[in-house]
Amino acid sequence: MAEVIGEFNSVSDLLLSDGSLQFAFLTLLIGIITIILVYRKFSNWILTRKFSYTRSHLSNFVRSALLPIFALILITAVNGYVQITEIFLDDQQGADTPQQIFAKILNSLNLVIIGYTTSHLIPIVIRKQNATREEKEDFIIWREKRGFGDDDNDFFHMIYKWQPPKEPPEDMNKAEFKRLLETKEGRKTLEKFRTNKGFEIGTLVPLVKDPFETWKKSEREKYEKYYQDCTSGNNQVGQKLRPGAEPNEIFSIDQWRSEKRLRYYDPVKPGARPAGYAEKQKELMPKSLTSFIPPLIFSGFLIGLLVWWNVDLFVLGTALAGLGVGIGFALKETLENLFAYLMIRKDKVFVEGDRVLIEDYNGYVHKITTRITYIRHALNESIAIFPTRQMVGTKVVNFSKEYGYVPAVIKIGTSYLNDPQQVCSILVKVGKRAMKEIVDENGRHLAVQERCPYLDNNKPSCGCDHEIVDMTQPWVLFDDFEDSALMFEMWVYVRDYGSQFKMKSNLRLMVYQEFKKHDIRIPWPIRTIYSGNQIREEKEIEKLDELRKKTYDEYGPGEMNKF
Repeated sequence: MAEVIGEFNSVSDLLLSDGSLQFAFLTLLIGIITIILVYRKFSNWILTRKFSYTRSHLSNFVRSALLPIFALILITAVNGYVQITEIFLDDQQGADTPQQIFAKILNSLNLVIIGYTTSHLIPIVIRKQNATREEKEDFIIWREKRGFGDDDNDFFHMIYKWQPPKEPPEDMNKAEFKRLLETKEGRKTLEKFRTNKGFEIGTLVPLVKDPFETWKKSEREKYEKYYQDCTSGNNQVGQKLRPGAEPNEIFSIDQWRSEKRLRYYDPVKPGARPAGYAEKQKELMPKSLTSFIPPLIFSGFLIGLLVWWNVDLFVLGTALAGLGVGIGFALKETLENLFAYLMIRKDKVFVEGDRVLIEDYNGYVHKITTRITYIRHALNESIAIFPTRQMVGTKVVNFSKEYGYVPAVIKIGTSYLNDPQQVCSILVKVGKRAMKEIVDENGRHLAVQERCPYLDNNKPSCGCDHEIVDMTQPWVLFDDFEDSALMFEMWVYVRDYGSQFKMKSNLRLMVYQEFKKHDIRIPWPIRTIYSGNQIREEKEIEKLDELRKKTYDEYGPGEMNKF
């Protein structure tokens, strides 16, 4: 190490005495400053070009590689000048001359630049590969959905032709099958037909050489139109949006695809989001482990460079270890947060969007960083900020991990004059009706179930039966005897934590309707002193006893039949 320091001292002495090295050093310094200034102008100019939005990965690659390329050219040129001037020196014997040491320093700078550039280009390549993989997944979904809502002119059937089966499915007789095959509308009906097990019938025959590439070209054309509408003023805000503006006003093609996924592949309207939304979405995207690639690769280059300079790595390692211990104590909490972040990402304890309960705070994971974790309250009342290290040192209840479904539970009290078995059968009826009828804004059932109700009408499943469901639904229990009422519980499992609230609200409405229809009485929370009225109430209730018995015979008493 001392030898290396001495070499650098000899170079500094030579810079004060040798005119050629002073000229080389000055040229290098001015050249680097000029390149940086020009690069900043050029980089900002690229961000305003359409190329930066339609080919974002290539744009990032160019911006990351351009500055190092010019720096390498400059350093190599200066290095060549230094080595040429050395030829004309008289003293070429003995130890390395200052010119040789200076040339070695310039070569080291080249290696540092190459290492830095490589470490930043590799993550760009990885992100491009991930984007290509996600694009193929989008294509599979597009094929399953028979096209997206923003396709033009029945684009799906320009790529694929549906070929009917030779024999009708088990759910359809031959006469009906032949009748549907004779008309265009009938063939469309058969194409959308699903068997009682949820399977499609027929096959899709490609009409083009490469369906994926044709679809990808179509998606790029959609984005081209989106970009054109943004920059021409033909958008929601009615004015021209500026590429490269701060905050960003236009989605890049990758952000545009991500936004479509969040919207279940509905069209993305130009200018529908406020300025800065695209940049904010990019900031909130979870950081992958690829963000740790640059420092790892760059560290490897630096170690190789030190070996080239004959630095004793054992001595250096010992010194760094001692320094690391001191820094470790000073940055104890910071390092704990960093390693906790790595553990959370590696083990997938939770991810952005999961519903969690941490120290009695119930909400959604908003953002995880190497220092702090943001949890957004379920009712958007507040955002809790936890040190990331606390996430691995405390009890975390994850409602979204593995099996995302949770029970929607309601409690109901009825009069002692009603038969509890009949009440249970009515609640079973309500639960089964709710499982079929209660859907979200996209038509997807809230309840998870073994078989999607849409399949009964030979329509595609909405996805409510894609989860592993091994419980009986609805689950009805006679819970307790209370002072004023017989207490019952009804459980219906829904697909995620947030869906239970809509399910419970709709269940209560349906229970009220069915109880009113069957004269199942919900008592007031007061003490009632009967003075001959009990006989009258019993007679009134008996009037609809046949209807209640009919419901009981059809739906049974739920869990009560197990006892």
